[in-house]
This record gives sequence, C-alpha cells and structure tokens, in this order.
Amino acid sequence: MRLLVKAVQTGLVLKRAPPPGPRRAFWGWLNAVFNKVDYERIKTAGPDRAASEWLLRCGAKVQYQGFDRWQHDYNALPTGPLGRYKIQAIDATESCIMYRGFDYLDGLKYVEEIKFIKCVYIEDACLERLSKIENLQSSLNRMELISCGNVTDKGVIALHKLRNLQYLLLRDLPGVKEKQKSVETLQTALPNLDIELDLP
Repeated sequence: MRLLVKAVQTGLVLKRAPPPGPRRAFWGWLNAVFNKVDYERIKTAGPDRAASEWLLRCGAKVQYQGFDRWQHDYNALPTGPLGRYKIQAIDATESCIMYRGFDYLDGLKYVEEIKFIKCVYIEDACLERLSKIENLQSSLNRMELISCGNVTDKGVIALHKLRNLQYLLLRDLPGVKEKQKSVETLQTALPNLDIELDLP
C-alpha cells in the first residue's frame, strides 16, 4: 500500500484503464485518486501547469503553444516561468480521466483540440461539463470522440455549446442511437461545423 501511495504522490501512472476481473474496483478507486482536483495547486502553479500534471498523471498527452512535440512523461514536464507553457491540444487516448477532474480545464484559455479515444470514464456528464467551460467555448475548434462506450446522444448534442467548433469526428460510439437527429441538432447550432461520422 505504501508503494501505491507513493505512486499517487509522485504522479506515476500505474494503470490507465481498469482491467477486467475482481481488481476493477481497486483500479477504479486509484484512478479516482488521480482525478481528485487540487485547487491549491491550480492557484500556485497556474491552470495550465496543474492541468498538465492531472492529464499526464492519468495517461493523457498535451501539446503546448509553439511546440511541435507532445508531452507525455510526467517526470519530464518542462520547468521555467509558470506562464510560458500554455496547453494547445489534449490527447486523452486510453487515459483514465474522468468527470471529477474536469475542474482542471476551467482556467485553460488556449486549447484548440481535444481527442477522447477509448476513454472508459468519458460519459455524457463529461461532455456536458466541458461544453459549459467558457474558455473552451471560444477556443476549441477540433474534437475527436472515438470508442467511448458511455457516451450517448445526450453527450454529443451537448457539444453544440462549443461555438467555435469547426471539426468533429464521431466514430464507434455504440451509445449513440439517434445519430441523424444528433448530427442535425449540432449542424443547426453550428452551421460551420464539419462532422465526420462513422457510427454503427
């Protein structure tokens, strides 16, 4: 248990998604610990640094404004002036990010792209929460939502509040049952949105 506590404190990613079987509940608990919001850290380190730590701790990657390479190693997070590294893109592929950590996104002002791919904890509430963040409503222009089994039409429709969204990829979302209706709702609200659809 001491090893696990140490891993949580240092940000070591032990597991990205819960494995099948009896240990699922344990990994779910550990992932919930990784997603706990540290509001004091946001104040002292700034929203971009705190969000970077959260995302990398949960197995996601970030790309900063002015940098081509993706940052994926928690222990190699850049140091320097707190305001220098602004998150421009988030790739949450197979990460364990979940709703309880989404408060980390509130202060981000420069995020243009988000990818949710094979995210077992991404659900409608996450997309509804994300779509209400004012900064993301104006900055986010590209989004990919792929193989997230807990997302339904409700979550997809919630994205209509992202008024600057220009490209949306929807693929392998078994929970989306009324795809045509959901797409029409989005396109009515966002006439400039290009939707790429590959749903069963």
